[in-house]
Amino acid sequence: MTTARTPAPRQLGFGPGAVSLDAVSGAPLQFLDPDAPQRRFLLSDAQDWHTAPHRWGSGHLVTTLGGGRWHTPASVTPTPAGVRVAFAPVAGVRLDVEREVVGDAFVETHTFTNVSGRPLTIEGLGIQTPFHDAYADAATSLASAVHAHLFTGGTWAWALAEPMAGSGRRLGLIVREGALHAYSVESRNQNTFSNARGHLVLQVTDRARNPDAFGGQPALDLDAGAAYRLVWESAWYDDREAFLAATAAPGALSDVRAPLGSALTLLTEQEVDAPTLRVEPIPGGRRLTACEPGVHPIRLGGGGRTAVQFCPTLPEAVAARARYMLAHQRPVERGGLLAGALVPVDTRTGLHPDDDNWSDWSDGSERTCMALLLQVGRRLGWLDASVEPALDAWTAFARAHLLDEAFTARRGSNHRGEPRLYDSPWLARFFLERHRATGETEHLRVATAIIERAFALGVEKFLAIGLAEVCQDLAARWDDLGDPDRAAALRASILASADHFERAGTALPAHEVNYEQSIAAPLVNLFITAYELTGEPRYAAAVDQTLPWLLSFGGPQPHARLRDVGIRHWDGYWFGLHRQWGDVFPHHWSALTANALARLPRDLRPAGTDPDAVALGILRANLANVHADGSATCAFVFPSAVDQMPAHREDPLANDQDWPLVLWMLLFDRLPEA
Repeated sequence: MTTARTPAPRQLGFGPGAVSLDAVSGAPLQFLDPDAPQRRFLLSDAQDWHTAPHRWGSGHLVTTLGGGRWHTPASVTPTPAGVRVAFAPVAGVRLDVEREVVGDAFVETHTFTNVSGRPLTIEGLGIQTPFHDAYADAATSLASAVHAHLFTGGTWAWALAEPMAGSGRRLGLIVREGALHAYSVESRNQNTFSNARGHLVLQVTDRARNPDAFGGQPALDLDAGAAYRLVWESAWYDDREAFLAATAAPGALSDVRAPLGSALTLLTEQEVDAPTLRVEPIPGGRRLTACEPGVHPIRLGGGGRTAVQFCPTLPEAVAARARYMLAHQRPVERGGLLAGALVPVDTRTGLHPDDDNWSDWSDGSERTCMALLLQVGRRLGWLDASVEPALDAWTAFARAHLLDEAFTARRGSNHRGEPRLYDSPWLARFFLERHRATGETEHLRVATAIIERAFALGVEKFLAIGLAEVCQDLAARWDDLGDPDRAAALRASILASADHFERAGTALPAHEVNYEQSIAAPLVNLFITAYELTGEPRYAAAVDQTLPWLLSFGGPQPHARLRDVGIRHWDGYWFGLHRQWGDVFPHHWSALTANALARLPRDLRPAGTDPDAVALGILRANLANVHADGSATCAFVFPSAVDQMPAHREDPLANDQDWPLVLWMLLFDRLPEA
């Protein structure tokens, strides 16, 4: 008895690379770059949660005649330049897909024809594009995975898959006919956890599940016999600039974010509709201003769309948050020292969630940002003496409940288990700032003891956020107070950590996830600090190597929530009330990229870029999470839907979103508002 062999995939070359097509289904299995044969631009069988229904080009359709998915073709016809595939996703609708090489591009044409004999309306249409945006470990990710930067701006739509290492050939997808009005995510749940972004689905429309997402989802009406065509092309690009030039953008924004009271310009020949903005004609385009802060949608006459942001000043945002947290985020119901904490709050009801040992709702850890906001805001003179009682209460609470007798950091007053190395620099930063405010040496002693304990527990081999910076500042303060030996010991600890990670190269340890932007950012900051302390060229070389790793997390999308904001896709689950996975834009730790850019020494700044401008943009993006009344959201889950559930909404929990305000305040001497 013989077993039939599965036919080998067919490779089609285009430009310098190729696409591998499944011989049975005609679906693209992988895009191949001969200069990086180890790189996988698409998910593969190596991910056991990646199955046939999620292969490239599979999808779903929702119509007034019913809904359905497609992935198994009714027919497959090879052609000299590619393949033609036919599907019947819904009774009454025929889908014909043509895939062919045209010049240096791989062109895919999707034609949805109404063969029902009567009119119908398409209310949901999504096509799977399973980019390999997943994290096995740092070394594997940097060598073989990609970040997928998506811009679903209607007729102005594209996707860019970039190597996670920040260098190498990019794969870019550009819509040439039709439109994409949203994207959704599938396979994003407790099975994939936090080490995979999930299956990315480009949506012509997601009206059936989330009609208001991305500024509104269209209904596509098809008369009997009529068809809808979506055409996109994929091609290889050496850099972002070449890709963006190929997108043939219908407009050019001076920026996607600006302070309230200033203006943005949009150069375009098309009509501009921005109902929440003042739109004035200027030569070659429009001048945009706003009366209210926030993210404002823009539509172009040719079907393109995006959003821009007008921002309050940082002191205004800090003052608003301080008023709100003092009124709503102090758990006075607990009594005693515990009442001095600052905790999450449901902004709809004013209720404090019981953490129930859910560590990301605790009264410690990331919530330290609220105490820091009050303390640093007071030092800068943006908050008055009315915050002092709350600071005194938080100081006593933290000393009693967030630190043990050995100065080990705890996740919260209800969490007495394993120490959390992440928390040590944050608590040390607070006590350092308290020392600066009061002059009390005891606060400086506590801050230093926290760090010394963290090093005793192994933080030298852990990329803790803010560790290098707080050690550097503590050392400087001990020098000022005449204790150079203690200062030298702190600096020596940081240099030992930098040496450890310089030797490690790409073999970075897993933290709470395998690899992420908030691993890369502390790594870059560690090397920046080591270079500032020593001037040694090897640390400069380490910054040059690792900075592209960090910057690759953020994309070049012309959208206020997206441009340069690092990808992160789990905060809605861990930190929010909705417990929803999926991309969060912007997420608070995206500010770590801004922090690293602002701290770059002048001689290490990349040529042809303005790191301060990028840093300001990222910090301003995060102001979208703070509202005029001081309420806030810990997570704006960006996709239109995640595992079929509507998203593109704010989580109602104010939790840990104040870190960008704190980081900006700490940087304000380097990065004042422009």
